[in-house]
Amino acid sequence: MHQALKVALTICKNLQRNGFDAHVVNAPLQEKVLQQITSPAVDIACEPDVDALAKFYHAIKPSTENDPFIATLVEEDVLIRFYQLEMSEASQPEISLLRITPTIINAIPHDERIKLGLSDFANKVQTDDPYAGFAIQARKFNDEPIRLLGLPDETLRHNYLLAVRALRFAANFDVPIEPNTWLAIVRSSGRVLDYVPARDIMEEWRAVAAESMHRFVRLMYDAHILHGLIPEVTALSSIPQVSLGSESPANENVFEHTLECMKLYTERDFHYDWLGTMAMLFHDVGKLFTCEYFDDNYTFYQHHRVGAKVTRKILQRLHFDYEDIDLICHLVANHMRFHFMLTDRGIRRFTALDEYPRLIAMARADIAAREDKYTSFNHNVKYLGRAQTPEQMLEPLLNGNEIMKETNLAPGPLVGSIRDALLKAQIAGTVSDRESAILFVKKYANSLDA
Repeated sequence: MHQALKVALTICKNLQRNGFDAHVVNAPLQEKVLQQITSPAVDIACEPDVDALAKFYHAIKPSTENDPFIATLVEEDVLIRFYQLEMSEASQPEISLLRITPTIINAIPHDERIKLGLSDFANKVQTDDPYAGFAIQARKFNDEPIRLLGLPDETLRHNYLLAVRALRFAANFDVPIEPNTWLAIVRSSGRVLDYVPARDIMEEWRAVAAESMHRFVRLMYDAHILHGLIPEVTALSSIPQVSLGSESPANENVFEHTLECMKLYTERDFHYDWLGTMAMLFHDVGKLFTCEYFDDNYTFYQHHRVGAKVTRKILQRLHFDYEDIDLICHLVANHMRFHFMLTDRGIRRFTALDEYPRLIAMARADIAAREDKYTSFNHNVKYLGRAQTPEQMLEPLLNGNEIMKETNLAPGPLVGSIRDALLKAQIAGTVSDRESAILFVKKYANSLDA
């Protein structure tokens, strides 16, 4: 064994005795490299960062920004380069054992690299920079495609979360993904689901703007990541429903309708509403479980109630906060209420619901996405103002028949006049209950006779 490797092994053992993982990177290959160079240098992969290393080796030197390693140390005339062990949960397990480094690759002649099957991929130090792993074009967010550094497949192997992050960038800034990067993401979809915790995926999803979420969901679907993450939603692409707008209604699938609803929901007053847009994603998920085909038609009875229960299970699986789960499930369970023509009492009950402005926006998007008629919706919007009016100011306490019974009057315009007077008295506050209303109409009718 080369003396330089013995020095490196001593350092690794020292770190291990102090509770840190460390190993010489690909010792057989480095042995070969050491035989071809005059200044011995060895690469070590280790768990501690620069500050922790400095506690054991005072001569440690932190690397510069452009160096792929984190620090260097000269020990017994041997240059030791320290690389950070792969600690990302989203990396392929085999990557946790660092087998090659940029400095090893650079020390091998090009022809020899080809014989050994080494790629030009340079392992990057893990940082908190969200743009690490992406080409410079991704930082500018202009019309350039989103592209991963180096060979995209190799880059993803070190952190599969980058696949979801690339989709997030593409959705938020409405730019395409470079073809080779896209192919690598599609090829890696299964490993993304294997190695990236659902909580980390949702952290990326949280950074997607509400108005861009329909694009993000489409990309997640096309990349086959959504299929494993939320199969209940992707299954909606196999559930047909009728598009109502055209003269000859055509079938569409519920998933496409859902994406259109998400887009339309954010086009007016709720372009910032991430939770409302998420509720729009799940508003029709119950159709998967309630769909029936009968008499040449698809029906989805009570899909909103079933959908709320299904949504709760999904959101718990995705580690949503409980208050967010309650809000989204509330919106899903009640999203159909504004679709039906409501009476005054119905409007009052509706406006008593929490988050009813969001429910109105959901109904508007749902109707627009299917190109349905706005008859009931417009009626309800018109009556919304009446919900703020005290009930006694809308209808008299006694109807026409009751007025005729109490006053012994025959049908005619006189009954209408008494009814109008009764309503005015209610508004003025002089009549507040049924008993006072009866006394009022009797007195008013007697005054007319006099």
